[in-house]
Amino acid sequence: MRMIALDLDGTLLNSGSKVAEESIDAIIKAREHGIEVVIATGRASFDVEAIFNPTGLKTWIISANGAVIHDPEGRLYHAVPIDRNKAEGILQWLEEKNYYYEVFSDDAIFTPQNGKELLEIELDRLKSANPEADLSRLQLAAEQQLSQHGYAYIGSYRELFQPDQNVNVYNILGFSFDQEKLKKGWQRFEGEKDLTLVTSAEHNFELEHLQASKGLALEKLSQKLGIPLCETAAVGDSLNDYSMLKIAGKSFAMGNAREDIKEMAGEVAPTNDENGVAWVIHQLIEQVKSV
Repeated sequence: MRMIALDLDGTLLNSGSKVAEESIDAIIKAREHGIEVVIATGRASFDVEAIFNPTGLKTWIISANGAVIHDPEGRLYHAVPIDRNKAEGILQWLEEKNYYYEVFSDDAIFTPQNGKELLEIELDRLKSANPEADLSRLQLAAEQQLSQHGYAYIGSYRELFQPDQNVNVYNILGFSFDQEKLKKGWQRFEGEKDLTLVTSAEHNFELEHLQASKGLALEKLSQKLGIPLCETAAVGDSLNDYSMLKIAGKSFAMGNAREDIKEMAGEVAPTNDENGVAWVIHQLIEQVKSV
């Protein structure tokens, strides 16, 4: 194997949204053995950079679920934004239906000023309907969602589409703790033939350009670096990882992955809290050493 693509949330990041020292050490060792390490995530590139700044690691970054690729020095290599009119229509619907949403652009993640309030209202409704339920897991999910770097708050999506604005929209994320509301969002957009619809966590759905996916981005990067896909590995846990797991020469699902991702992956690694990524990398290094 000459390249490995790593998802972040639920994969390289543990349940505390941290990169374990064991994983950092494994990445360093992978590079020492000539394995190119790529971060492939639904997050924004500047969010990824903020996570990795303390480690000193610089890698290729596939962000916004494959809509954007940056080189290790942070230079833009490739981008596929959603059509401007299409993006405006999506956001109009989400705002009218009171969804919490995020808009991933070049320099910021735009989200409504009342976004935190929207999530708190949903949590309060769930608590009222289920007074005995333990909602700490949902509260943690809300905190993690709001902990990303690069937020810019807007009163309405309309601010992004003023004549003097030139905002590239790479990814639109809808989020809700209401399963019926999530289902309605999925149904609203699953028939859109010029969009990719995926999910990266239990409470969201995400939209990108049809030509934007982690798999397509990994293929483009493999061509750029002259590394055949058959010599590439991918590691992930959720539906937005499916395309790169399917296209890579070797695929690994995390032990905490969705069941359908485990079923389609070549192997299942330990969980993200058991340093599953480090385990995968050490497997690949042993293969490299044995050649």
